[in-house]
Amino acid sequence: MGRVQIDGVRRVTVAMAAFGTFLAALSACGASGRGSGEPKPGGQAVQSTAASRGSHRIIPGVGARLQRRIPTDSGQVVAVYGDGKDSADSTVVLYARRGAVWQRIRSWAAHNGKKGWTTDHRSGDRRSPVGVFTLTDAGGVLKDPGAGLPYTRDPAFAAPRSWAKPYWHDFDYVIAIDYNRVKGTPPNDPTRPEGEERGGNIWLHMDHGSGTSGCVTMSKPAMEYLLRRLDPDRHPVVVMGDRADLMS
Repeated sequence: MGRVQIDGVRRVTVAMAAFGTFLAALSACGASGRGSGEPKPGGQAVQSTAASRGSHRIIPGVGARLQRRIPTDSGQVVAVYGDGKDSADSTVVLYARRGAVWQRIRSWAAHNGKKGWTTDHRSGDRRSPVGVFTLTDAGGVLKDPGAGLPYTRDPAFAAPRSWAKPYWHDFDYVIAIDYNRVKGTPPNDPTRPEGEERGGNIWLHMDHGSGTSGCVTMSKPAMEYLLRRLDPDRHPVVVMGDRADLMS
């Protein structure tokens, strides 16, 4: 798989615009607690043994409405199971399609928006958007760990040092969730096709131990695993929400 290289001039321009977006809102990814459905991993990755993975005709814990929104050509789903409408705790599970079934690969403890979830995300509401979104672009402060998705390394991803120290490494690795953004651009591209009021910079990124302003966060090993595993040729998507909304 090829890599997308962003030239220095474009990267600096995009980074400067995005930096203003970071400061304006801690917006999708700033600082700040699990229902039925997928089991919780308790903070450790669940190893991909046959017993732990299982096979399913549909993504477990996801109702027909959202199942229909998973593209027919998608072979990878990152499912985010929020513990509750107003909870910042969640579980991330990676599924891969094998023939006619979805196979559970691994799962991790995670965090989402500090105030939980919403089906009508707005800038500054500190809730993560419920829905199905494609995953097309990645990046971060650190060098490419072997990502399948196009990866943009840029120091401009770094969290401001005015933030509390636990948040300094939040954007070492980032996978853009294609919510109110332009696909095929670096994750920190500031363009908002649906307008600034709908928010943006909704990412999968490194965890700081508590809720976010809208992003979903995981440990560094989890992020590295996803970056190496997600394959653009398999058209990966994220299916995310609290357990009740996922089943509705």
